[in-house]
Amino acid sequence: MIYLIGINLVAFVLCYVDKKRAIANRYRICENVLLLVSLIGGVFGFILSMYLFHHKTRKLKFLILEPIFLFFWTFLGGVL
Repeated sequence: MIYLIGINLVAFVLCYVDKKRAIANRYRICENVLLLVSLIGGVFGFILSMYLFHHKTRKLKFLILEPIFLFFWTFLGGVL
């Protein structure tokens, strides 16, 4: 449980930092890093930050993969 809280906090902060960097036209966090953090458990924090900060909400890659990751982690949580 501590792992999931931590990784979701990391995902939330990464999305926030990437959004701020995008606004400032600075070096960005790689999309693959954002997706990897989401895949390894940060999907809840990432989806929350996506819609809270309006970040990556138009990217097809994120619109397809995030719900898949969410389903996977929700299913995994139900099984365990």
